[in-house]
Amino acid sequence: MLLFAAPACWSTNYLIARWANGVIGPHLLALGRWALAGALMLPFVWHALRHDRTLLRREGRHLLVLGALGMWICGAWVYLAGHTTTSTNIALIYAVTPVSIAVLSAHLLHERMTRSQQAGIVFALLGVVFVIAKGDLGNLRDVRFTAGDGWILAAAAAWTAYSVLLRHWPSTLGPLERLVATIGGGVVVLVPFAVIEWWVWPQPAPGVQALGLVVLAAVVPGIASYGAYSFLQREIGAARTALMLYLSPIYAALAGWLVLGEVPQWYHALGAALILPSIWFATRR
Repeated sequence: MLLFAAPACWSTNYLIARWANGVIGPHLLALGRWALAGALMLPFVWHALRHDRTLLRREGRHLLVLGALGMWICGAWVYLAGHTTTSTNIALIYAVTPVSIAVLSAHLLHERMTRSQQAGIVFALLGVVFVIAKGDLGNLRDVRFTAGDGWILAAAAAWTAYSVLLRHWPSTLGPLERLVATIGGGVVVLVPFAVIEWWVWPQPAPGVQALGLVVLAAVVPGIASYGAYSFLQREIGAARTALMLYLSPIYAALAGWLVLGEVPQWYHALGAALILPSIWFATRR
């Protein structure tokens, strides 16, 4: 159930990246997002973290690296990219991420993927590309990449590293406790960059819309998606969990139908027919 629910939460971050342009600075939004997410979850894990202070000190360097990858680069840099790139470009770049995670997981984590699971990954990727191309692969020739795509490319690489290291570095902390501790590492990294951004570049005056974006980013693509991702990684591994990213174009089409009245087209149905069975095929025991 989480494999299908988590990407719905995750995909809202791309919309937030577009809405935030001219409303709140990228690093300030990322800092507010994760500081609020950590504060909301802290009461539920405070007792456990308080008794694991020695463990936290021992894992401190890992938590700092994971926080930098998952909360700084995959947070602020995505919001930076939202100023100049399109959702199509973001989807195209992130479509490669599950494949790279699967390859690294096989080499570093020794996660064995059967041929049927490898076939599931390939067909899911084809389904995503088909949806992005709107049923005509010739449309991919018209894609133009911008400076913002460099930020997304870095974020995709960081997400690959975050996913593999999260599994590669074992921890005795539970998924929620480890997520809150990782958020703490991310906030430590984000603070100086948010301060520099505030002083060097002109910032819009904080308002209700900015606060709303911070709250939305903290709860939906923050607590919900990252919490589910951490739990899924522990249960089924990094490579299979990464497949959830392939559901984003399907959810984007459904959101456009419900919110904007944009009726899904035939290529959405065909893409879903490739993606959904492939994810089941690749994640079954």
